[in-house]
Amino acid sequence: MALTRTEQHNDKAWGLDERSPVDVLRLLHEAQLEAAASVVQAMQSIAEASIIAATTLASGGRLAYAAAGSSGLMAMADALELPGTYGIAPDRVVILLAGGVASLNRLAGTYEDDASQAANDISAAGLVAGDCLIAISASGTTPYALAAIDEAKKRGLKVISIANNCGVPMFEKADVAIALETPAEMVAGSTRMGAGTAQKIALNLLSTLMAVQLGHVHDGYMVNLVADNIKLRERATRIVSAISACDESRAAKLLKASGGSVKLAILLAAGAENAENASNLLESNQQRLRPALSELKEGLGSR
Repeated sequence: MALTRTEQHNDKAWGLDERSPVDVLRLLHEAQLEAAASVVQAMQSIAEASIIAATTLASGGRLAYAAAGSSGLMAMADALELPGTYGIAPDRVVILLAGGVASLNRLAGTYEDDASQAANDISAAGLVAGDCLIAISASGTTPYALAAIDEAKKRGLKVISIANNCGVPMFEKADVAIALETPAEMVAGSTRMGAGTAQKIALNLLSTLMAVQLGHVHDGYMVNLVADNIKLRERATRIVSAISACDESRAAKLLKASGGSVKLAILLAAGAENAENASNLLESNQQRLRPALSELKEGLGSR
């Protein structure tokens, strides 16, 4: 039986252990760059997936990630950043990791083979029609990920599958299949390397485009961030100042008046009567700042 791409030996690795440290690093680095480049071929699928994810959240649904091992770490890295960066409520993002918290101390083992646990995790999370599952697996055959997909489809969820091999079982029931055809690993089968790098990039692209579509990014600024520490409060102030063309002192006052909301502060700077008026503008424009600003300016211009 032919080995899948993620299990194959890389011909460039012959004699790897006999090379100088710098030569080894150069080869490893080149392999990472090749893996990163593989994401380009999946752009259309990533775009389609981001539309599903954005539509899910905009409609009140939840976004769930399911994966095992290194793929699970990539999923967690993406999912855990969404609330702080884009203001997505934490209860709208679900992380299903094979083995749960215990697996974070030991990624290897039988966790990824536990199909029954995947179904139980989907059930325990209360995922239903209207929600979306993103399943990730380098091989595309991980039992935990496959079982999560099966249970998700039974419950009427949309499914996005990400794998580093083509024509794998994970793609059979997916609404969108994202194939990241990374080269054979420099350490055969070590998918935490190239495959993991491509997964991280693909997930970053998917969730960032999703945030853009939800109106959480304006001219490259994260206008829906949750400013819950000193660094982020300073960032929020700079964002309001940059978009509103006001000094940072005024931006800080507007943020205080808006209860820390960057979007509301920007609308106040643009002439909104008060935070309630600014909030109504956002609500009537599906939380999108640009059309809210346009509506505000039109209203001010007609006075």
